[in-house]
Amino acid sequence: MGAADGATSLKLTGERRPLYRLRKSDSIQISFTFSPEFDQTLTVQPDGFVVLKGIGNLTAEGMTLPELSEAIRQAYSATLHDPEVTVTLKDFEKPFFLASGEVGHPGKYELRADTTVTEGITLAGGFTHQAKHSQVVLFRRVSDQFAEARVLNIKQLLKSRDLKEDMQLRPGDLVFVPQNRISKMEKYIPLPSLGMYYNPGLLR
Repeated sequence: MGAADGATSLKLTGERRPLYRLRKSDSIQISFTFSPEFDQTLTVQPDGFVVLKGIGNLTAEGMTLPELSEAIRQAYSATLHDPEVTVTLKDFEKPFFLASGEVGHPGKYELRADTTVTEGITLAGGFTHQAKHSQVVLFRRVSDQFAEARVLNIKQLLKSRDLKEDMQLRPGDLVFVPQNRISKMEKYIPLPSLGMYYNPGLLR
């Protein structure tokens, strides 16, 4: 998941509508207003780079479109006089969240609109009879190595009807509904320990 602008923060809270940051396999269209011969369509490679015509590798992963546009403009400034560049996102992986554990239909779900944790559980088929409603865990990736874990008492939330506490899901979040009570949960979890849950390909 791309980092938010400014200093890195290992928190579940933050800006709800940050600018989209490019990811691997995203496809972009680069257009030069006065030099169309340099127009090109590129895909962000597995190493996070794009290969610019006549320039070579340029880091793209993690950048917003305005940031990449400026980086491309600078890259071509030695070749073109004051280049005017437009970068358009052509294709990208649709935002998704994962639902696992004691839900009716564990799997990967698109985030097509603002969706809360309880709404996400509903999309995943709701709780099973074995679900521990008061111990739902929201995992959120905060770096390439770690995910932050937060235990949510959905039972109490629904009982109080205080939906302000119903957290908004973000792309890449994992909602895990356990069967048995979780006695202790570390706040930050190494991603490899989450196994298949952060390997979406296994859930397709």
